[in-house]
Amino acid sequence: MPFSDPLPQSLPTAAPSPSTPLGPFLDSALAWASWSTVMAFVGLIVLALLVAAPSGRVGADTQARVRTRLTAAAVAAGALAGPAALVGLAHDAAGGPGGGYDYPAAWAGLFDGSGGGFLSGLQVGLPMLGALLLIPVALRRAPAGRFHGALLWSGLTAGLTALGSARFPTQVRNGLGRTVFETVVWLAHLFGAAVWLGGLVGLLLLALPGAVAPADRGTFWAPTIRRFSLAATVCVAAITLSGLFLYWEHVDGPGQLLSTMYGRVLGVKILIFGSVLVLGAFNQFWLHPRVQALRTEGDAGRAAGVALRRFPIVVAAEVALVLLVLFVAPFLHGSARSQAYQAQQAQQAQQVGKARQTTLADAPPPKLPAKQASASTWAYGSAETAVVIAVMVIGYRCSGRLARRRAMAVAATTPTSHPLPTSTARNVPS
Repeated sequence: MPFSDPLPQSLPTAAPSPSTPLGPFLDSALAWASWSTVMAFVGLIVLALLVAAPSGRVGADTQARVRTRLTAAAVAAGALAGPAALVGLAHDAAGGPGGGYDYPAAWAGLFDGSGGGFLSGLQVGLPMLGALLLIPVALRRAPAGRFHGALLWSGLTAGLTALGSARFPTQVRNGLGRTVFETVVWLAHLFGAAVWLGGLVGLLLLALPGAVAPADRGTFWAPTIRRFSLAATVCVAAITLSGLFLYWEHVDGPGQLLSTMYGRVLGVKILIFGSVLVLGAFNQFWLHPRVQALRTEGDAGRAAGVALRRFPIVVAAEVALVLLVLFVAPFLHGSARSQAYQAQQAQQAQQVGKARQTTLADAPPPKLPAKQASASTWAYGSAETAVVIAVMVIGYRCSGRLARRRAMAVAATTPTSHPLPTSTARNVPS
């Protein structure tokens, strides 16, 4: 997509100097609590579905502990997501900064017949409904059946709907096609972040002692990490492509990343996101091949042990960075394009004189109209999409080849002519 478009010159040429658009810290903290809980709820359920096959290859005790730990965490996240959304609505109903919380007004606004009330009701009610559906799965320690799978899919549907309702439009703006496309982009952005965050939280919980028995580590961890790597690769592609569109929509060139408050906050978000990608690459290209070697008989030595010890540390760092991204995101208000234009008009207003400035002191800051996509925009966007998908596919396939080569190298050096003593064989992961 093109990196810059010229600012129009036909809009009003005088406006007050724009204020700092960071917004109150409390508002961002409330938004962070709401986003992080519902995203963790969705991602934990997705991970529970992803590890269903690997957990089915291990012992019944490990299978039950894995399922119980993930679904119990999802129940907790869903139970917190609904109240967190209600607290944010109560704060908004009280009038914003310094207004406190008006819970009766917020509660009365749920499903009040308006489009906004319906979406607010979904945000509050669906996560708690999904958590309620998962309680039988979290409490039952018997092997999962079709009933458990149906409950997981029902809870996931409730979570995705609650997450998406925050970006469902209540009216058509800039045409039906543009509204639908923007909604799809936002849903890809949110769903990708949710699966990534919740999956990392779930992997961290499973890496803690007590979930996977030592004898089941090789059978469980290698396919589990590989499955999550595929899901994470898809999520990174979705976040990157949707982020590129949002960048094109709100920023006119890299210079606005430094000259506007929106751009500086976005720059911080991009830097943190890049740090998460670095840790993810380390996980996929260094840790995963060593964990894969656990599936090779006889490799229970130093390399595998180091990989398993470092894995939860890296995952914990990724979780912290993703949560930090979610905390920074609510500080993005407006757009860098409009803020740059407001600053330009404020400079021109200083030349008009104090009388003119006084007249316009109470006028709202001007905003630029939405960008219109041209043929070159679609060409750039198509090229970016192809490049991102190609990089993700190549990276995933290369990490898989590294894992297979390491496993083959370990197998070639593992002695097989002499069987292990019975007491030693019990300690070797299968």
